Amino acid sequence: MAVVAQLPKDSGGAEGKVAYIDTEGTFRPERIGQIAERFGGNTPLILFQPRQVMLTDCVKVDPDQALDNISYARALNSEHQMELLNTLAISFSTNAYRLLVIDSIMNCFRVDYSGRAELADRQQKLNQFLSRLRLLAEEFNVCVLMTNQVQSDPGASALFASADGRKPVGGHVLAHASATRVLLRKGRGEERVAKIQDSPDCAEREAVYVITQGGIAAPEKV
Repeated sequence: MAVVAQLPKDSGGAEGKVAYIDTEGTFRPERIGQIAERFGGNTPLILFQPRQVMLTDCVKVDPDQALDNISYARALNSEHQMELLNTLAISFSTNAYRLLVIDSIMNCFRVDYSGRAELADRQQKLNQFLSRLRLLAEEFNVCVLMTNQVQSDPGASALFASADGRKPVGGHVLAHASATRVLLRKGRGEERVAKIQDSPDCAEREAVYVITQGGIAAPEKV
């Protein structure tokens, strides 16, 4: 997504830069280069300059340029994660950004607020973060992609034998703040399955994909 968002709209992109908040330390710059090379044959990449997008200055996808168009920040705790939104507001005012990735949304909150005694405080802080995030997205026309963690749900498996036994972290606060929720799970062999669980404009359905050196792809194309 961080590479595709940089492509022109007629190539399925959003013609914008990308901001990436990493809470788990799993961002790998070398993967950006590998994915960018997938589009290196005939797809132009927009060159960005402060406060304007130079649509006339187009080149083929270059791994270094693709990485330069991604503003990366490592969130150390939930307070830092909140502060990063204020920093991003300044960058978003240039109107060059079109995607914000948060990976993952709940990691810092789970570390800072542990146990049932702090659950109410955690959900309140999470709600404040999501409210500010929503305003940021609407004001600067930026799409937000959040990954989330799951936790075991013994009650579900006890009631229904076929139940997954896992549930997303964050509860109803996070669920109601998300427009479209997609569940990712392991399939057969190297296959993965992405299933739309809730969306205002997409029917519930699923798609099978595989992870390759160039990103995600359909199984039959590997």
